[in-house]
Amino acid sequence: MEKLQTMLFEAATQGSITSLHQLLNYDPLILDRVVVNSFNETPLHVAAMLGHVDFVKEIIKLKPQLVVELDSNELTPLHLAASKGRVEVMRVLLEAQPDAARLTVYGGENILHLCVKRYQLDALKVVVGAVEKPHELVNSRDVDGNTVLHLAVANKQVETIKFLMSVGRVEVNAVNNKGMTAMDVLMRSKRDVRDSKIEESLKQARGFGSNVETNNNTPLINRKNQNNNSWGALMKQHSEWLEHTKSTLMIVAILIATIAFQIGANPPGGLWEEDQILDAQGKLVPDPHHAGESIMARNYPNIYGRFYVSNTIALVASLSIILLLISGFPLRRNVFMWILMVITWIVITAIALCYALAVTTVTPNRNLLRNEGARRARMRIVMVINIMIYVWVSLMALLLIAHTIRMTKKLKLFMRRSFGAASSQQNGKNNIAVV
Repeated sequence: MEKLQTMLFEAATQGSITSLHQLLNYDPLILDRVVVNSFNETPLHVAAMLGHVDFVKEIIKLKPQLVVELDSNELTPLHLAASKGRVEVMRVLLEAQPDAARLTVYGGENILHLCVKRYQLDALKVVVGAVEKPHELVNSRDVDGNTVLHLAVANKQVETIKFLMSVGRVEVNAVNNKGMTAMDVLMRSKRDVRDSKIEESLKQARGFGSNVETNNNTPLINRKNQNNNSWGALMKQHSEWLEHTKSTLMIVAILIATIAFQIGANPPGGLWEEDQILDAQGKLVPDPHHAGESIMARNYPNIYGRFYVSNTIALVASLSIILLLISGFPLRRNVFMWILMVITWIVITAIALCYALAVTTVTPNRNLLRNEGARRARMRIVMVINIMIYVWVSLMALLLIAHTIRMTKKLKLFMRRSFGAASSQQNGKNNIAVV
């Protein structure tokens, strides 16, 4: 009998309906025996987890009560299918038994909690679209008081949050056992580039922190404390990020400064090893040179000037970065971060131009090449270099513009907040004076 059950699970693993019917012909009660004797999982659990849709349909037709059977982790086949993103299997299971979606698992979590934890947005959408009153499932809480929205915000799942906001009747300001709303979870989480989108979605749904009331009679001090606490947490995380970035930027600046100094002292093509003032006949040469002078300066006078201008810019800009980082200036301020970003942009662009000019000088002159293939190869090299220079400069310019716009917006927002805080403080003083 155990051998037959083993064969049944092998059929479920392979999704073989033929093997299933062969076993049923041999033992018509084999599915009933599995329900009675199995303490871990049923063949439906296995087939659902592996996504064998046809096998799942056949099992449900033969034994529909298997849909709500629990495995050793107290999960139904629907939960397993959701955790693996088997949306087609989920549709079959939900059609057979929609109430299976409302069963809770360990920790009081429902199937939507599981979908968020496993990053299965499509599976979550299938469940929400299949059950009646989906808001009840969305607003359900686990043993820690967390709703699906709490988990989605904690995991920074932007698209999931947007979808949950569209369900309707979602308790966006539900408080968990720690007294935190979804907005509190966001403000106390590690800073992320997705935070602004999440905050916008929550605010559009009228989400706020747990200490902020929706009525207009809320004392200003409560709102101020809430903002200060959230801002303090963000500034702490930002400070940690800055320390890490400062060290990395210092290393990069020192490395580029070293490279710029080396190629400045020893340019491409090298230096003349001896003086050449007289030719073999003892006559003055029209273009004399001396030992230690750059060969590049004589052979490529125009490129030589541009090369050293770019190299000097890279060196000075790198040294400027080092100086700013060790000077103790308040780098937490946006204006200094913007200055650092601009200088870094200049350094990278200047060193890229140095490379392009160096490659141009060490590549043989087209007019001196007799082989046509070599000439075409040289033309391709020069063309690629020119294209890359234009693309690079354009990209850096776009980044500079984007960061400048971003900094301008932040400065405007800061000015509004400062003005608003000053106005509120003045109004508070006026109200006290009236009282």
